[in-house]
Amino acid sequence: MNTVDAKRVLETALICAPQPATLRELRTLFNDALGSDTIKQLLLDLQQDWASRGVELVQVASGWRFQSRPEMREYLDRLHPEKPPRYTRATLETLAIIAYRQPVTRGDIEEIRGVTVNSLILKQLEDRGWVEVIGHRETVGRPALFATTRQFLDDLGLKSLDELPLLESPAMQAGVLEALEKVTAPETELQIGAAESLTEETLTGAEGQVAVSPATEEALDASGNPLTNADGESGHLRSEPSDPSESTP
Repeated sequence: MNTVDAKRVLETALICAPQPATLRELRTLFNDALGSDTIKQLLLDLQQDWASRGVELVQVASGWRFQSRPEMREYLDRLHPEKPPRYTRATLETLAIIAYRQPVTRGDIEEIRGVTVNSLILKQLEDRGWVEVIGHRETVGRPALFATTRQFLDDLGLKSLDELPLLESPAMQAGVLEALEKVTAPETELQIGAAESLTEETLTGAEGQVAVSPATEEALDASGNPLTNADGESGHLRSEPSDPSESTP
């Protein structure tokens, strides 16, 4: 099979795939006649072929997929005017803590935020497919350890936790929560409908950014152990009035 035909096979398979495809899965298209390095090069060639189009080929945590470019979202949203479910600030703060400090227990989250974590928040994140229990801490009560999932990275358009933005400035810090709030799962059969990449432009360009409560900020300052990213660096999130529905422990 020549290069043109091989690229056509890959292109067709990825457009029709209901979820991202791994290199191993794509090799089965050719009965393993093509190695992983060859297929990866063909995928990079396909990326260039689609560079000037409204759809792009990207690699996320679960594999490769086609998706719409962020600048197309304004138009695609007109096809799906329904608003996706919005998450409370408490939910987004909890997700951010898990993402940057994982693995963490419910007690860890409560210590950082300074308020009791409603069990429904963790269930909501688990049902969304963004958070899962990966084990238990060997201590009294063996509390569950929570971490983010591949689906979480896929929905953010990231390949790994290393690509999470650094929390270096107030705009980036608050923007992390704003970006999480905006994320929706791809809605079309081509996996091209909704998810925006978590880029600096996305984070700093949003208005009305979601921010953390004073309790969270104070807990981070007091502990001297702020949210850390995948590279071990840290930063503080901007303060806003706390959620009146929450109570301090």
